[in-house]
Amino acid sequence: MSALLQLQEHGQSYWLDNLTRGMLVDGELARRVEAEGLRGVTSNPAIFHNAITGSDQYDEDISRFSAQGLSVEEVYDRLTIADVQGACDLLRGVWESTEGLDGYVSLEVSPHLANDTEETVREARRLHEAVGRANVMIKIPGTPAGVPAIRQALFEGVNVNVTLLFSIAAYEAVAEAHMEALEQRIEAGRVVDGIASVASFFVSRIDALADRRLGEMAAAAEGDISRFEALFGQAAIANAKLAYRSFTRRLATARWARLAGHGARPQRMLWASTSTKSPAYSDVKYVEPLIGDLTVNTLPEKTIDAFRDHGRAGSTLSQGVDEASRTMERLAEVGIDLGDVTDQLLAEGVEKFAVPFDQLLASLGERMTRQPAAVAVSSEVVTP
Repeated sequence: MSALLQLQEHGQSYWLDNLTRGMLVDGELARRVEAEGLRGVTSNPAIFHNAITGSDQYDEDISRFSAQGLSVEEVYDRLTIADVQGACDLLRGVWESTEGLDGYVSLEVSPHLANDTEETVREARRLHEAVGRANVMIKIPGTPAGVPAIRQALFEGVNVNVTLLFSIAAYEAVAEAHMEALEQRIEAGRVVDGIASVASFFVSRIDALADRRLGEMAAAAEGDISRFEALFGQAAIANAKLAYRSFTRRLATARWARLAGHGARPQRMLWASTSTKSPAYSDVKYVEPLIGDLTVNTLPEKTIDAFRDHGRAGSTLSQGVDEASRTMERLAEVGIDLGDVTDQLLAEGVEKFAVPFDQLLASLGERMTRQPAAVAVSSEVVTP
């Protein structure tokens, strides 16, 4: 059995970290679902930037929408929502067969709203209604302003994929918001058994920044630098394992038991940023050690191919947790402030989505001005 299919035996689903019009039209996404056990899809502004600017398959829609007098922002909306709807429809069978556990497609709110609670709630509500599919998840960043927006969106019945989580403290704030939203729904006489959420905890970027700082410290140190070198590539997995420990402890509480009694689903942990950034590390470094019950790993195509080829599946998340704690202690001893690392990554993460978002809008604006009159042939993907 393929290592990809074996993940399910250990309680983990894998989702594709990419979405393009091409993979919907040519059957690639359907093949991955039917033959390789793919159980979900995530998107973000960077993914849509690459998809739309790198393909002519959107030209007919761009031309038609432009002729209708739509703004650049409205055209972006139509294109991205159409792709998400197409993917949701394709994954509907997974959603049904897993009784709402999997089969989700994620669409992100504007990255420019990361620090605006009220606008984030309005945008999450609008996108949820615009897509109009039960298996859509709206991505909201786990920023301080995002946490109350996440709580409100979940209370309103919007499935939420919480993104840009780097620190355990940020994850715990989001997990608390999830539980509070469910409790508020119960108090209001609303059902909770249909509310789905994942907490996207970023991994490889932790090592990329921690390693850079360790390298700078080693270069400036006098004498033995082995204490720095021994910690290269250790921070990210340790951080993720300790976050998962927090997740499992929360599920073991009487508070969660009460929610589960009403049919509530756990907010599964999702490992994001799982492609290997350094050529010195294994290309499945952020897959093999992070396999465990009630988790999702969202993978780009290259990492999926690598894991299919030579990855090994096993229940690894609960292993080495004490060692993960010691790793954190050793990082602190040499001067790595992980809180500062995760704060920097959060700020950079918001910017890394805002920049391609703005670039895509600029590119769409240029294409709209040079598109010929709209053609009569409709797109192969249903548009809203």
